Amino acid sequence: MANEPEPDFESEPERERIESFEPQRLLRAAWVLYLAMALTGVFWIGLREGKIPLSLFCNPRELPLDLGIGLGVAAALVLLWAAARRTVPLARELEELLTERLGRLGGDEVAALAILSGLAEELLFRGAMQRAWGPGWSIGLFAALHTGPGRAYRLWTLFALIAGAAFSLLVAWRGNLAAAIVAHVAVNLYQLRRLTQRPAESL
Repeated sequence: MANEPEPDFESEPERERIESFEPQRLLRAAWVLYLAMALTGVFWIGLREGKIPLSLFCNPRELPLDLGIGLGVAAALVLLWAAARRTVPLARELEELLTERLGRLGGDEVAALAILSGLAEELLFRGAMQRAWGPGWSIGLFAALHTGPGRAYRLWTLFALIAGAAFSLLVAWRGNLAAAIVAHVAVNLYQLRRLTQRPAESL
């Protein structure tokens, strides 16, 4: 009697649960990391200055201008990446890797992750580190955080270096974090939505 393939007793919901396990675990790890970064930034700033001044985050009179500048810088970074995606095969490979790692996220998850990551990283790298050690360290360590195995991830590091330099210049120019936070959150929101809420074929 010919060997018959063993029946597949794994239900579709169970298969989906297994396939989504790694992205969900990665998402939980990201939440822990960003919360730790935010707390580190707050503690560092408080330790150096004795308080967390409102002026660190914004100048209320110039907040609308900072919002506009931040959105403009975010648009420029998004367009830069879009150009890379069209012309550099490694950029498309990186997006496939990130999409696989992130999995499918809901709109609320994307918004929360974009806000938390942008706020936490700006608090630590620009709010605390740049003020204490200067922009070189904040840009370099920010880029080093965005890495992974393989050639494609080097492009992610390069883009983070460019974005980190832009955010550092915004803080130096505007004198507070508002424009940099807006730009950072807007870029993360756009890219996370595009990578986690669209079919892979549309990347």
